[in-house]
Amino acid sequence: MTADPTERALLLLSLLQTHRFWSGEELTARLGVSARTVRRDVDRLRVLGYPVEATPGTGGGYRLAAGAHLPPLLLDDDEAVAIAVGLRAAAGASIEGMEDASVRALAKLEQVLPDHLRRRVHAVHAHVASLGNVGGPTVDPDALAVLALACRDHEQVRFDYRRRDGDEASRLVEPHQLVSTGRRWYLVAWDVRRNDWRTFRLDRLERARLAGLRCAPRALPGGDAAAFVAESIRTMPLPHSALLDVDAPADDVRNALRWSDADVEAIEPGRSRVRIGSGSHDALLRVVTMLAGSFAVAVREPAELADRVEQVVARLQRAQ
Repeated sequence: MTADPTERALLLLSLLQTHRFWSGEELTARLGVSARTVRRDVDRLRVLGYPVEATPGTGGGYRLAAGAHLPPLLLDDDEAVAIAVGLRAAAGASIEGMEDASVRALAKLEQVLPDHLRRRVHAVHAHVASLGNVGGPTVDPDALAVLALACRDHEQVRFDYRRRDGDEASRLVEPHQLVSTGRRWYLVAWDVRRNDWRTFRLDRLERARLAGLRCAPRALPGGDAAAFVAESIRTMPLPHSALLDVDAPADDVRNALRWSDADVEAIEPGRSRVRIGSGSHDALLRVVTMLAGSFAVAVREPAELADRVEQVVARLQRAQ
């Protein structure tokens, strides 16, 4: 039995935060107190802002519900480390405004982390490198929230959308699922006016708002939203491309280009031919230069890319 009321209330809160329903009998047994004391501790948590719901009767009990505001949370060691690591990663996210919010939240958390947990968090980040989202597109967090709710509640959404060719149009869709590829966010949705499934890049989407009309869930072809987006990206024509010959086995080249839009084929033992696509000329240059840093690369086309790659590689070699 825990005699201290504060310690007992914290233990009760920890049990309730597992999101399960606890019967009155279970709580009295866990806390070693009477049912009346449990009721008093529940009332104490409610005064502090925790929305504890009670079910009366012989089979009654308690559970923690959603409230009007966020009360303090109790975290175990592993949960605290996981959140701190996630916040550090979110500080370099592709969601507009998320970087500052993540840094503020991380500062509050690290201020109260015990030394041994702070060392665990720092150890993870000291040995993990990230390219981040330098120069990449950002996503409006309000639009992300609207679309996530619409996916959950099966509600139609309207938004303005800018295609790759610059054409803009208003869309009415039935959102199915959001997919993150790391650098970009995509929405998989049924396009009401086009009567077909579509993928939409969230950084090209503006003024997302609920249309006020519920829709019946639809079965996505294949059933896997991530695979649907991957196939859509693979078959989508890209405005910039390059053809390369690489002095390396095809499997090694595929592994080096696993995050890029590339088709690799073996043309002879230890030599491969690669077709790389990209959304911009600068992004294409970065990928080819990265590949040239690991293997001998000959750019077959376009000629202007070959000249720029040679210049960049020569500059990097001089800097070493």
